[in-house]
Amino acid sequence: MITAFLLGNAQDAGVPQAGCACENCRAAWASPAQRKWVVSLGLLDSAADQWFLIDATPDFRDQLHRMQTQAGTTPLAGILLTHAHIGHYTGLIHLGYEAMAARGLPLYGTRRMNEFLRAHAPWRQLVEQHNLVLRELTPDEWRHLTPDLAVLPLRVPHRDEWSDTVGFIMRGPKQQLLYLPDIDGWDPWARRVDEVVAAVDVALLDGSFFSPDELPGRDLAKIGHPLVTDTVARLTGVSADVRFIHLNHSNPLHRPGPERAWLEAQGFKVGEVGDQWGL
Repeated sequence: MITAFLLGNAQDAGVPQAGCACENCRAAWASPAQRKWVVSLGLLDSAADQWFLIDATPDFRDQLHRMQTQAGTTPLAGILLTHAHIGHYTGLIHLGYEAMAARGLPLYGTRRMNEFLRAHAPWRQLVEQHNLVLRELTPDEWRHLTPDLAVLPLRVPHRDEWSDTVGFIMRGPKQQLLYLPDIDGWDPWARRVDEVVAAVDVALLDGSFFSPDELPGRDLAKIGHPLVTDTVARLTGVSADVRFIHLNHSNPLHRPGPERAWLEAQGFKVGEVGDQWGL
């Protein structure tokens, strides 16, 4: 049996965000129960006695512990990275000499992602000291992680300063799940989002911003990410289980309110830690 576990739903800096006193962050500073981990996904293949982590976030310690409670004695068999923005790979620091001192853990990334890790300190130390073994993923080519679990990397347009960016389709014996936490917008993508989502059973999509007014003084056009309202309009009528992830700390969907009520009335949800799907 293959099970996917959502381990976080927040944007790279989490909630609360450093130095922020917005409504969401004030609530999270006041109550640890309101804190949100950065988006990540765990994949457990019980038959193969292996589990995999998608993205190594700043909340790696907590997310690793949560997956270990789910997986029991089943070991972490590899990490897959979507890209080189701070919320998606910096948790790798916990695998090095000063912390876990992992030995030969497979790290799956695109050629450019792996080249970034090889070339830049402190990440190259993880490779040189054999904490990580880099394995290359090719966009648009299926890669089997176990006999029953395969992944398909999909290139997406995003601010690719250090690496390219991919989302993943995960395929098990029963279902397919799309994990796509970051994209600049749907129009620049070479694919139609409605067609991609219609071809899977579950879609976890970039929901960074609900409104263009969330960050006063900053131009969201320069930050990128499609608005949740735009994505909903494009996916109306699609039968997949669509949930929004990678919510910015400013996003009102982090809390109950009219925006979340509207979203659910359209047939969509916010992804939450604890959500799981049998693949």
